[in-house]
Amino acid sequence: MAQHPVNFGQYPLPTHTIVHLSDTHLLAGGALLGGRYDTRARLQATVAAMRRMQLRPDALVITGDLTDLAEPAAYADLRSILEPLAAEWNAPLVWVAGNHDERPALHEHLLDGEPSLRPVTGVWNLSGLRLVAVDTSVPGWHHGEIDDDQREWLAQVLQHPAPHGTILAMHHPPVPSHIPFFDVLELRNQQALAEVVRGSDVRAILAGHLHYSTFSTFAGIPVSVASASCYTMNLSRPAYEVNGMDSAQAFQLVHVRPETITHSVVPAAETETAEVFTSEWVENMARLSEQERLEAFSRKR
Repeated sequence: MAQHPVNFGQYPLPTHTIVHLSDTHLLAGGALLGGRYDTRARLQATVAAMRRMQLRPDALVITGDLTDLAEPAAYADLRSILEPLAAEWNAPLVWVAGNHDERPALHEHLLDGEPSLRPVTGVWNLSGLRLVAVDTSVPGWHHGEIDDDQREWLAQVLQHPAPHGTILAMHHPPVPSHIPFFDVLELRNQQALAEVVRGSDVRAILAGHLHYSTFSTFAGIPVSVASASCYTMNLSRPAYEVNGMDSAQAFQLVHVRPETITHSVVPAAETETAEVFTSEWVENMARLSEQERLEAFSRKR
């Protein structure tokens, strides 16, 4: 679990920390995506940002579109970049299938070594927090769906609550988009999924697919959609003119507390940053009483 040196606030320290990454879209041989985006370089920059944070997370979750064309060499490259990081953290590396992935290739090159059309699912017990990977990919299509068998499996998994609750990880988010025609590629038959998760111990849903960060609720459950490491959508344009841009790549830092979960968007770019709140500043504040901290930091001068 991630360690925090001090706690000044009203909430208890996090019980769990998850790093949520999405849409890496790697191509074999470091080829540029669309002749424009260096997805490998952007992923390496993202990993560098994660290392700068000096984290000790409980899991690294990648919510789909791991590669762009499901090439064996691209999956191998992805492993070479992310597996050392997960090993440093001693944390599970959770692969989630996306619409650009292919189940047989993902099974063969990232999981059990045998090509299969079986949904890519899994359950991890993270010291009492249950993490469940759901496969929304549809072979041969880009939209998402969860079939009857997988919903039945999920219902069985959720039959008994976990001590710290459950987090679902999937590629297609059960949320609307304001961008025209994105609904064509959304998760279909969402009501059937809602019937499974409503009233369960699911506390959050992690997803990707959209290439921009957004937040919503689904069946009363918070949904957090991570941006992409490869390229993002330029939402500053009119909705019908939104297109990709090589900027604002990010991932999310998920902190789980007994009563709440926060999802923080972390920029992947390294940029000039002020040095006001240093480790020495934190140590000095920690030595003060609560009232002294209010005087030192809250009172207006």
